[in-house]
Amino acid sequence: MIIDVVTIFPRMFDSPFAESIIHRARERDQLTLRVHNLRDYCNDRHRVVDDYPYGGGAGMVMRPEPAFRALEDLRDRQFSGEVLLPSPSGEPFTQALAQQLSTLQQLVIFCPHYEGLDERVNTLVDREISLGDYILTGGELPAMVMIDAIVRLRPGVLGSAASLDEESFSPLLEYPHYTRPAEFAGLEVPEVLLSGHHARIKEWRRQQALRRTFERRPDLLDKAQLTVSEEQLLSQWRQQDHNLDEG
Repeated sequence: MIIDVVTIFPRMFDSPFAESIIHRARERDQLTLRVHNLRDYCNDRHRVVDDYPYGGGAGMVMRPEPAFRALEDLRDRQFSGEVLLPSPSGEPFTQALAQQLSTLQQLVIFCPHYEGLDERVNTLVDREISLGDYILTGGELPAMVMIDAIVRLRPGVLGSAASLDEESFSPLLEYPHYTRPAEFAGLEVPEVLLSGHHARIKEWRRQQALRRTFERRPDLLDKAQLTVSEEQLLSQWRQQDHNLDEG
């Protein structure tokens, strides 16, 4: 997979991808990450990438000329992927979207800054994507998050397909994990995990995932395929919460 990033702060991408899974993916040629300095696409002496907004207002806006040159350069005749723009007004970045983007062979991520990007640049953008309902200083951090979430879904990057099968948001939150020692600071590992009974362990993990989703992200339950007994369990928990609220 090839990912091109356009930014005015290219050094921000050095450290985050010099370790762990993404670093290994680059070493194994599973990922080619190319970071481009937007100022290299400026024609003026001072390499200016921003200007005052038409109509007035606070802050500066990224100029269209260098952005167009960069994206037209990267969207050459052989480009077969998508251009992404981190933006608070974009579609939500979800696990399903990460999975969809991971099937592409090439991505370009343009990192906006200042008060935003000249609207005309959007004619070269395929998707605007939002990480959440908040404002960040620029598009670099969202780009890093998207790269991590997308690349780890590529075949062979994690090394174990089973790791992906059990992960959060698929669609329940992940069950709690434990490792040795069996007792620590007066807290013990649940007995079922020490039993060696795989069917019971699987059932316990499913129930814990269901409970965690119910408590922390009940909105995800609408997307989950639940058994009759799990639906009954949810009804019991809802009734218990209702009784506590009334008490």
